[in-house]
Amino acid sequence: MNAPIPSFRAILPLPDNLISQIAAGEVVERPSAVVKELLENALDAGANQITVRLEQGGIKRISITDNGRGIAPEQLPLALARHATSKITSLYDLENVATLGFRGEALASIASVSQMTFTSRTAEAPHASEIDGSTLVVTPSSGAQGSTVNVQDLYFNTPARRKFLKSDQTEYGHCAEVVRRIALSRPDVAFSLTHNGKTVDHWMVTESAKRSASILGTEFAEARLALDESAGPLRLHGFVGLPTASKARGDAQYFYVNGRFVRDKVLMHAVRAAYQDVLHGDRFPSYVLALDLDPALVDVNVHPSKIEVRFRDSRSIHQFIYHAVNRALALTSATSFGTTPAPLPAPSGAMPWMRGSAEHLQAILQPQAAQQPQHQTAFGAQFRGNTYPGVAQSASNYGALFADSHANSPSSSPANSPSHSPGFGMPTAQQASSNDEFPLGFALAQLHGIYILAQNTKGLVLVDMHAAHERILYEQLKDALDENAMQVQPLLIPVTFYADGVEVGTAEENQEILQSLGFDIAAMSPTTLAVRAVPALLKNADAQTLARDVLRDVREFGGSRVLVERRNELLGTLACHTAVRANRHLTVPEMNALLRQMEATDRADQCNHGRPTWSQLAMSDLNKLFLRGQ
Repeated sequence: MNAPIPSFRAILPLPDNLISQIAAGEVVERPSAVVKELLENALDAGANQITVRLEQGGIKRISITDNGRGIAPEQLPLALARHATSKITSLYDLENVATLGFRGEALASIASVSQMTFTSRTAEAPHASEIDGSTLVVTPSSGAQGSTVNVQDLYFNTPARRKFLKSDQTEYGHCAEVVRRIALSRPDVAFSLTHNGKTVDHWMVTESAKRSASILGTEFAEARLALDESAGPLRLHGFVGLPTASKARGDAQYFYVNGRFVRDKVLMHAVRAAYQDVLHGDRFPSYVLALDLDPALVDVNVHPSKIEVRFRDSRSIHQFIYHAVNRALALTSATSFGTTPAPLPAPSGAMPWMRGSAEHLQAILQPQAAQQPQHQTAFGAQFRGNTYPGVAQSASNYGALFADSHANSPSSSPANSPSHSPGFGMPTAQQASSNDEFPLGFALAQLHGIYILAQNTKGLVLVDMHAAHERILYEQLKDALDENAMQVQPLLIPVTFYADGVEVGTAEENQEILQSLGFDIAAMSPTTLAVRAVPALLKNADAQTLARDVLRDVREFGGSRVLVERRNELLGTLACHTAVRANRHLTVPEMNALLRQMEATDRADQCNHGRPTWSQLAMSDLNKLFLRGQ
């Protein structure tokens, strides 16, 4: 049935109260929006102590008290007027917003859909003053310096809108989340949250590490990495959760831009990209990150809710966030031998739109505070470049390293070394237990052909040898591809195998890509392919299986796109096929070599599927198992 055509009406200006109620629909979507706006006003007023009181999820009552500067009596009517603010006075101010609030419409919108009173007192005033939100009448009142905004019966005069509110508990949950978000960003401010007369949360003034631990819990506090990196006008600081502490939901992701909580696609994509090869696809990382930059470089006047922003140079912001988080994740607990970071490059697995001129990125993102101390290992220069021996090399190579490093050790003499010792001059596990230089310790044995058991200063280390070797190979492949230094191993006798028409066509059409990956795969006939060379890092893998997998990925990921958008997936496939398999016997020197390579490899705590590569059992944990000391 067609709706009736409205009769002609003259154009008339809307009354102020209706305008305010229309605006309230954008600013005051639910009680949590009221809490957000009032908390931001309190922080802008310089408060360092804020109390939030809620009743019935904020629907019945929202009361927020702060000890900020307060508002003079004669200014109170203006505070409740639409588009009246002390925070901006010109277009220049609008383009350089340094406060959380600036639009000058929140209080007017709240007052138009509730029964609101605003009590405030400045340091100079002899007493507080109160204004009624409906009559705008100012009367003397009592109260300390600061402000108290009391909002009752939200949407009492717009019942249609009130019907869209959820249950009291649901609305309270949204309000509590807003308080947590803001409390996370301001550890220098004390917050108290009360619901229906019961204190739910109270956070004293503290440091950011303790505030985030108290809000996000001990699980996050025990599995996080601190981050503080600057580049030009940008600074990123906060905490990123370890991949092993990821969650099934993205409800522990907090990003702030100049102190304002935001949900921005550019920022979220940059963080997600940094986690891409250490996290399962269906898992979400936890983080609390703050980006500080010149207010002129970001537009916060995008939406009345102020939760969206727009960057002047989103590509450079993306680059900076990606690399800063990527660096933090690379320096994990097994990676004790750090190096000085190189200048920020374009991410090798980035989308084409993320790549800019080197001069442009270098000018904006020149690293300043990203320098980290360079550590010297016991092996000295032997760890530099590609001179570190691989697991598949002769055990005598590893023995030479250990012998050189510990030639002066008393135990290195034949008189102190049993004939069946792992040998080659290598320190025993007992000697290693007092050496903090090797975080993963030294191998004791292999368990069921799957796990390496090692002893370090803390206790027992268990290593998944396949997952650990997979990460090592994966990082080596990435480095080689980034540096155009993929070494090739020609096969003395080419490996030929039957191939269907699709595989033959893929090989013929993507010769350049295959060669850049270190493969030489040629068509011998319409149904036969020959593998004549493979990457040197993968020389011990089955050539036919490697060839089929790389052809499948090149075909599925889209030819030339494979080295840009899906490079990591492809290299992960290759690394997985080449890593040591279960039930393969490793000698003690080979196991120790794997531990040393883990310590020298970025992101060595997880394989490229996001699973942990090793776990620590402290002596205290072992003592509990056997009730020692009880």
